[in-house]
This record gives sequence, C-alpha cells and structure tokens, in this order.
Amino acid sequence: MGRAFEFRKERKFKRWANMAKTFTRIGREISIAVKAGGPNPEYNPRLRVAIQNAKQANMPKANVENAIKKASGKDADNYQEILYEGYGPHGIAVLVETATDNPTRTVANVRLHFDRCGGSLGVSGSVSYLFNRKAVFKVKNEGQNWEELELELIDAGLEDVKHEEGEVVLYADFTDFGKMQKALEDRGIEPVSSQLEWIPTVTKKLSDEEAEQVIKLIDRLEEDDDVLNVFHSMDMSE
Repeated sequence: MGRAFEFRKERKFKRWANMAKTFTRIGREISIAVKAGGPNPEYNPRLRVAIQNAKQANMPKANVENAIKKASGKDADNYQEILYEGYGPHGIAVLVETATDNPTRTVANVRLHFDRCGGSLGVSGSVSYLFNRKAVFKVKNEGQNWEELELELIDAGLEDVKHEEGEVVLYADFTDFGKMQKALEDRGIEPVSSQLEWIPTVTKKLSDEEAEQVIKLIDRLEEDDDVLNVFHSMDMSE
C-alpha cells in the first residue's frame, strides 16, 4: 500500500493530534467569524461553523465562550485572512490558508517552508485558478432517504454528492454555504464537519517517493501556528 494512500487515510486525524494547536486554530476561526458577523451564532453562519468545529474537537464550552467574549471586546486580536499560493515539488499546486496578526512574519515563514522543501511561493492568482472553492458538508449516513434529500437540497445550492464509508459528502458553491447550512439545520441534520475547501480541478499522480516530498512540505506548513488549512493538487487515490 503506497505512502500517498496512507497519507490520505490518516489526514483527517493528523490535525487533531496536537490539541493545543487545534484549540488555537479554532480560537482564531471564532475571532475572525465574530469580527465579520457578530457574536450571535444564530445570525452568524460562519460562527456556527466555528462552534461546531470546536465541538467536534472536544473543545470545552467555556473555551468557546471565552473566545467569543474576547473577540467581541476592545482588545480583540486583529487577525487577517491571507491566502498564499505556490508550487510544491514535482509541480504540485498548493494553497495555504492563514490567519495572522503579523503578515510579515507569516509570509516569511511560508516562503521558508516552500524553499526548504523544494517548492516555490508564488504570487496571488498563480495557482488558485486550478481550484474551485466549495462548501463541503460531511454528514453521517444513518439511513436517510438521500434520493429525496438531494432533490430538496438542490434549491439550497447542492451541486454534488459523494457516498463514502459511513458518511455522505455534500458539495455546493462557496457562496451557498449559508443556504446549505440552514437547509440542513431545518431538516435536523447536524454535519460531522462543514467548511470551505479548495477543490483541485486537475490532480497529478506521483510515485511514493515523489509524494513523500510533497507530504513533507504539507506537514511543515500545517505545523505553522498561522496556517489554518493546506490544499493541494496531488492525486491521493490508491
């Protein structure tokens, strides 16, 4: 079994391995959400997502409440969302989502990660055109009538559905994130996870040795405190 396949299977667990880092990342997501849409999750879809992510990560309720309170105060951290683009080894396109209070520090670190792993940091627009930004919802497959639900969710922007082991993955355009979230809530469906993702339009298959080099870059980026998510165009199928 190839290293890339193992990487794909292990990926969803890796980011939760370091609990302290996870809580820090979610805290920044909450801060950005509150700044953008206010502290009331009932009227702030993005904050509801951040709170849901906190729940999935077993983040204590008190931590979540404190993060919202801090983000609402005068001394709230001023995080900026910045998307970095570049190429990893073997021409793999890489997008790096960050939340930072010091862009100078962040871009220097991201550039260093690319350089040390045989990649190169590009300019805005250099690789993002190779991806589509989608709202992605993962739902437990608990015997729902998905044929009927798919028809109902089309009005909320549903574009594609993939059935995986024990889960159903719903895709919509990123602009329909709030509509899809509300449609699921109205039907009493609580997603396992919901987030905006950059989906590559074309992927590239690498050998195990080549994939290992790209994985090294992704690992370094994900270990950076300012990095929220990393997306790439490497083919992770078997």
